[in-house]
Amino acid sequence: MGLFNLFGKKDVSELVNNSPFRLATVWVPYTLYANKNGSTTLNVKIKNVTEEPLLTSLVVELPPSLGFEKTGLSKQREVRIGELAAGEEREVGVEVFGGMKSDPGEYTVVLTAMAHYRDYGHVINAVKKRTSLKVA
Repeated sequence: MGLFNLFGKKDVSELVNNSPFRLATVWVPYTLYANKNGSTTLNVKIKNVTEEPLLTSLVVELPPSLGFEKTGLSKQREVRIGELAAGEEREVGVEVFGGMKSDPGEYTVVLTAMAHYRDYGHVINAVKKRTSLKVA
């Protein structure tokens, strides 16, 4: 493995084969009102469960009737968390807006936590989690 370190490479086989993160989510408040302008915050706790520091980002994808601003135009947001030390946990808050086209029901939100190599353009591994938001 020393030869790879000489050229700026490192052994990432352990990171590729195992899940590098643990994700926990909480909605505050846990519901949105149907067909009304309002917002809720998705709090995501992300923990590095490996023994190495990881450059980390989080991508949040929303269904068509929700958005990241009041107009509801953007449906995907990337949050660059930075380097998480081994065993470190951080909390990220993302505000989600509902509007006149948010009908009652359960909406699925997809979270993707990614471990990067060198910069945010190179992905080593990713963990996906789905969470649901109740609109009443």
